[in-house]
Amino acid sequence: MRKELNEAAELLRTTTPEAYAFLYGSNAYPEVSGAAYLYPLWSGTLMLVEVSGLPFSEESCAERVFGFHIHEGRTCTGTKDDPFADTGSHFNPEGCPHPEHSGDLPPLFGNRGYALSIFYTERFFPEEIVGRTLVIHDMPDDFKTQPSGNSGVKIVCGEIKENED
Repeated sequence: MRKELNEAAELLRTTTPEAYAFLYGSNAYPEVSGAAYLYPLWSGTLMLVEVSGLPFSEESCAERVFGFHIHEGRTCTGTKDDPFADTGSHFNPEGCPHPEHSGDLPPLFGNRGYALSIFYTERFFPEEIVGRTLVIHDMPDDFKTQPSGNSGVKIVCGEIKENED
């Protein structure tokens, strides 16, 4: 296991990501910004996500957990009532039930408005999701409600692009 951890750490230090998304908040959350970087690794993808400006509470035991998904839509556009409506449903090319969609990602844990997550998944390779969108929701995913985990309103979005460097 230590060898694999060292390999992943070396990849993050020395390799340009194959894909990325710059994340931004809806009009209700204009202070949110961040980025996601996707690296091909082994039989899947290593993803690093960093976001700041997320909503939080000063109260004890009130840190927020946010649903995080890849959506099928290609743009972070929408309507006045749903600014990211065009992101569509969760990315789910195999037609799996929730939470086994390819687009179901680990939740983001807020820390006074900041979240950092690094994880590995074999659900997709970076090139398979280029052109899709990443969405952060205002509620945690419950990992059972069909089809999308009852994770609330879409508050942050980013379009996944191929890194051409």
